Amino acid sequence: MSQYIFLMLIAGLGSIGMAFMPALAKKIKISYSLIYVAIGALIFSLWPNFLPAPLPQKDNFLVIHLTELIVIISLMGTGIKIDRSFSFKSWNTPLRLIFVAMILCIAGCVFMGVFMLEIALPSAILLGAVLAPTDPVLAADVQVGPPNESGKSETKFALTSEAGLNDGMAFPFTWLAILAVTKGLNTDTLTYWFGYYLLYKVAAGILLGWLCGKLVGYLVFSISEKFRLLKASDGFLAISVTLLAYSVTEALHGYGFIAVFVSGLTLRHFEKRHEYHQQLHSFTDQMERMLLAVLLIFFGGSLVSGILKPLNLEMIVVSLVFLMLVRPIVSYASLTKAKIHWKERLAISFFGIRGMGSIYYLSFALQEATFENVDTLWAIVAFTILVSIIIHGFTATSVMSYLRVTVEKPVASHNQ
Repeated sequence: MSQYIFLMLIAGLGSIGMAFMPALAKKIKISYSLIYVAIGALIFSLWPNFLPAPLPQKDNFLVIHLTELIVIISLMGTGIKIDRSFSFKSWNTPLRLIFVAMILCIAGCVFMGVFMLEIALPSAILLGAVLAPTDPVLAADVQVGPPNESGKSETKFALTSEAGLNDGMAFPFTWLAILAVTKGLNTDTLTYWFGYYLLYKVAAGILLGWLCGKLVGYLVFSISEKFRLLKASDGFLAISVTLLAYSVTEALHGYGFIAVFVSGLTLRHFEKRHEYHQQLHSFTDQMERMLLAVLLIFFGGSLVSGILKPLNLEMIVVSLVFLMLVRPIVSYASLTKAKIHWKERLAISFFGIRGMGSIYYLSFALQEATFENVDTLWAIVAFTILVSIIIHGFTATSVMSYLRVTVEKPVASHNQ
């Protein structure tokens, strides 16, 4: 059997498994991400020389674009399944997590990178930018369900909207690390970064995402409804909107991640009760899980192929401190004035799941500039994702079930 055919076999079997995994994961109360990582580690242990090298350092270009694709598809799906209309009051919880907790997480990572790992400042900033955002791809177990599903809790809404927002909001800090290594940190660099990479690119992402969502919403729910142009089964339109919003925004130098999420959210609230939103969400979910099966297998392969080789005690401590102390403490503190039960606040703070977004950001930065401590960065990021998958994978289903029974007061989707 050729390598190509064997890869097709792995992709086929992995995709078939994904059809059953969500239901199986709920029954055994273990995230399917953990199962696929274990399968990947086993496959690459048995056939290490027959399969292509799974290490991201070997093909950074491919890693960038595969993780980029799955993140934007996931962001579209995330936007489509959020029923709550945006306002600063109703979105108070995720906004606190983005503008307070995430920034403090980045600062904490920079501090530990410089003083505990003793890596260069630009690399420490990059580490913070890479690890700070939660992941929309691997967080299915703690996110809200499909559009118009009743009983969506504040906990799941907060974690879903946070994952949708912060995968784009981490980009300015990734660029800050790139500028730090290419131009140095000085007044001119920081002024340019603040004006262009923070203000302009974020604003462009929000505006262009909103325009794309409005345009497609008008075509789908006004023009198409009037002339009966669209089939109810044409859920692939969600991927079309994803590619449109992302490519237009990136061409105009905005943040495509932000644009995709905003366009999905905007489209979701165009004819909010329409059943077509179910088709859009279903298609993005299927595409995301197909890609995720392959990427998780390769991630598992990278774990047994040397990505963790540089790992030492200091790096393990930094990773665990970040996941178990920094993220929970700063997130809990940022939510102290939020009107939610302390148990929900604790769950939101704990489930800061790391995943494909972190791999994308690191790959992207390493393509844009030459950083020191590259193997160290890959090792600590891979280890952090692995620990997140294990800890959160074993606890997410049980904790969410406990909250649903004991403290949550679900709000019907039409009230959100």
